[in-house]
Amino acid sequence: MARGSSPDSLTGFVNIFKPCDMTSSDAVCIVRGVLSRLIGGRQKTGHLGTLDPLACGVLPIALGKATALFDLLAFKTKRYIARFTFGTSTDTLDRGGKTTESGGRIPTAEEIKAVLPKFIGDIMQVPPAYSAKSVDGKRAYAYARSGVALELPARKVTVHSISLIKEEEGGTFAFDIACGGGTYIRALARDIAAALGTCAYMSRLTRVASGPFLVEDSVTIGEFRDNPEKYLLPVEFGISDKPKVILDDADAKRILNGVPVKTDIECASAAVYTQNGTLLGIGSVSENGLKLKVRL
Repeated sequence: MARGSSPDSLTGFVNIFKPCDMTSSDAVCIVRGVLSRLIGGRQKTGHLGTLDPLACGVLPIALGKATALFDLLAFKTKRYIARFTFGTSTDTLDRGGKTTESGGRIPTAEEIKAVLPKFIGDIMQVPPAYSAKSVDGKRAYAYARSGVALELPARKVTVHSISLIKEEEGGTFAFDIACGGGTYIRALARDIAAALGTCAYMSRLTRVASGPFLVEDSVTIGEFRDNPEKYLLPVEFGISDKPKVILDDADAKRILNGVPVKTDIECASAAVYTQNGTLLGIGSVSENGLKLKVRL
């Protein structure tokens, strides 16, 4: 585990299993507090993509210099197990909201399966009224709570796959969903139901993967508090899918000074290492060559 931006700060990741009824920010604060006490200084931390308070599951938390990787890692593919309850809707589109409609038709599993292909690929999605979208410097949920109705513009999101995996009691169905960052699973419940001529809300959500961070490898808050050093992951874990570029001493010096270096790789970005295995950062490739985008 490398040291971070301050003399004592650690750099890397923690794969936290966030429980329901806890905010992502609260989970980050707990991890920061535990590690700050461990190192005897202030630990820099930040999560890689918010998980709603009512949802549980994988919440990768970046430490030290790894927080600079947010833009690269926050929008990696995420996978969820979601439960949608049909025939009822709420103002927040999840179980925490007030009922706005009830008595709607409960579709069959076959009907649901028939419309799911419409929601795979690049689709346009209107964010929920109760969301953290910023509108004129104010969160959308703040407008909604004060009774102001906003028409949020639709935006493109990517759903890689969605499948119905189980039918449960009370009009509830379980889905396995893989999607890009920024996709609102609550909005999928709303839109799938609308395509079936009914309504629905998200009654449960578990994130089971966020990029390389998997639920089976995650750690609870309690486990992390008891033995934090056991669950620290190196920064290389979060960028394991990136191609590697190994530079000689001369090119390493150039790229650290902001000078692009020649490379044969054809991808948009790569993990940049020295010959002795030191990770310099993430480089971006352009017609001018390879240049460090994030220095680690």
